[in-house]
Amino acid sequence: MHSLLQSEIHAQPTTLTHLIERETAHIRTIAATLRARRFSYALIAARGTSDNAARYAQYLFGTLLGLPVALAAPSLHTRYGAPMRFDDALVIGISQSGQSPDICAVVAAARAAGAPTLAITNVDGSPLEAAAAQRIALHAGPERSIAATKTYTAQLVALALLGFALADDQAGIVALTQIPAAVDATLALDAMLAEIAQAERGMQAAVTIGRGYNFATAHETALKLKELTYVPVEPYSAADFQHGPIAMVREAFPIIITAPHGVLADDLAELAQRLRGLGARLIAISDVPAILAAAQHAVPLPQRVDERLSPITAVVPGQLLAFHLARARGGDPDAPRTIRKVTETT
Repeated sequence: MHSLLQSEIHAQPTTLTHLIERETAHIRTIAATLRARRFSYALIAARGTSDNAARYAQYLFGTLLGLPVALAAPSLHTRYGAPMRFDDALVIGISQSGQSPDICAVVAAARAAGAPTLAITNVDGSPLEAAAAQRIALHAGPERSIAATKTYTAQLVALALLGFALADDQAGIVALTQIPAAVDATLALDAMLAEIAQAERGMQAAVTIGRGYNFATAHETALKLKELTYVPVEPYSAADFQHGPIAMVREAFPIIITAPHGVLADDLAELAQRLRGLGARLIAISDVPAILAAAQHAVPLPQRVDERLSPITAVVPGQLLAFHLARARGGDPDAPRTIRKVTETT
């Protein structure tokens, strides 16, 4: 492999194994501490890829704990001078680098107000770690590619470990230990995604669709495609897409639908058939036969996993598609224009 990005995509099974081995006991301790505190909702401060991890937490913490999750608006603290109340909140900052001042400001304000605070970061000694009372380390090692991949799936695993530990769900933790192997199996789709990228290299615009846990995957896949290929790609919930945006579908319009098995599979299969009938060109990432059958490009997920953990495996084909599509369009996925690895916003 001659690409930093591709090597980091393929490093994910090892990264996730290290995280699970090194952080499970620590996260159990954090969960025990948090259970002793009073909070009725979680507030997560994040940007970019980390914001998509926060979207995953909205569904995971909701189903596991009945815990509402809100996404913070950091500029309320840093620009508008209107810091929020943190009554009954668990405040979590998620950042690969832990450097962005606006994320740190939310967590620091919450800690000063007496709320329980937690940082999920990959960099030791970061400002975000200093701002929070407790930290979960991602153990992903240096991520040298500009587009985040292994740190994103590590964030999902860290959130899953936290959620299962808070819920005292031992079966969930056991299921999580099987995820690195499932990610490794999914990486075998690399050559298939390279072929699809060649076929779709003329893409001018696209939509990504997911729902439930994989609403986060739709957002993250769209972000990777925008970062690496510069194609305008908009993410949608499968439900929201039918409330108006479906009007944009025309003959050969590209739609990437991520739809592993689960409680929403029948609804997503029905939508896939409808989109095909409207002439859309579907790329389906799924392990549901009816959804794969509706697609021009079927990407069969090789291992069925717990639905709650499916975003960790289902995002991998999106990462590979973005990488190969960038190359097919003549770009350098290791050096996308305009952006840099660490973005600090205030």
